[in-house]
Amino acid sequence: MRHAHIIGSGAGIPERIVGNDFFSYLVDDPDEWISSRTGIRERRFVKPEESTSDLAVRAARAALENAGITAAEIDCIVVGTSTPDMILPATACMVQKEIGAQNAFAFDLNSVCGSFVFALDTADSFIRAGKARTALVIGADTYSKILDFNDKTTCPLFGDGAAAVVLRVTDQPDTGILHSFIRTDGNGWPLIQVPSSGSRKPITAETIAAKENTFYMSGKPVYVFATEAIPELIKTVCDMAGITPADLDWLIPHQANLRILDAVSKKHDIPKEKFLVNLQKYGNTAAASVALALDEFRRNGTIKPGQLVLVMGFGGGLSWGGLLVRF
Repeated sequence: MRHAHIIGSGAGIPERIVGNDFFSYLVDDPDEWISSRTGIRERRFVKPEESTSDLAVRAARAALENAGITAAEIDCIVVGTSTPDMILPATACMVQKEIGAQNAFAFDLNSVCGSFVFALDTADSFIRAGKARTALVIGADTYSKILDFNDKTTCPLFGDGAAAVVLRVTDQPDTGILHSFIRTDGNGWPLIQVPSSGSRKPITAETIAAKENTFYMSGKPVYVFATEAIPELIKTVCDMAGITPADLDWLIPHQANLRILDAVSKKHDIPKEKFLVNLQKYGNTAAASVALALDEFRRNGTIKPGQLVLVMGFGGGLSWGGLLVRF
């Protein structure tokens, strides 16, 4: 049976490191205030002239090099992002041009912070259907471009970044992406949004003055959603595979807040040590979040061949999902 195996990964990280002290204009002792609430110590911000596609291209090139293949071998490019370079065309088209993947069809997918997981599932589906043999999946976001830097409840949480994986078809049993589960509850769409950013409420001088062109999140309801959705997701995917959470070697969650992971760990009786986390270094990088952790822990040898890993994303929409992967 055809399915996708991860043969390479790579990251595109901005050079600029922004520590918690940057936010001293908002709160006293920002390092203690931010780290105690989220676990975040620093994040990366792009330069003013850099865009999401710049980070995505870096991640793509690193992933191709790691996989040991050329861009011409790519059949499909899916970029998960909610901060595209522009409304149109798709950022994936820019990536395709820059890396020289002339044989690939390319498109964007937006499930906000769950975008990489949704993109990974989509690319796996193309491979399973026989419409692609090799796919490049990228999670990339530059939230520093859309934050309200006077909103202390959101702006310290986010950072910029990109990461990519290369998928290739395999027919080896019990290898690669084994099971997936993705869901959306549109009733929660108002909880995470950029109010003035499209046809519903076009950007005007008035909406800019009201900061309606910046990111908004209702924190408490989103926290409740995440602490309920993740345990359900873990149970569902494990049930699909006929395993228990104890059989998982690692879990890679969306890197949003350590408090969420602590709550999930207690609720599901999963040791916190099984959650692979680099949140402290990058903050919430939205679509890049899960991909950055996957790349880091795959490359440094934490994730070993044969190990069973559950990758999980959740975010605006509200949307959530997970994939069970045998490396």
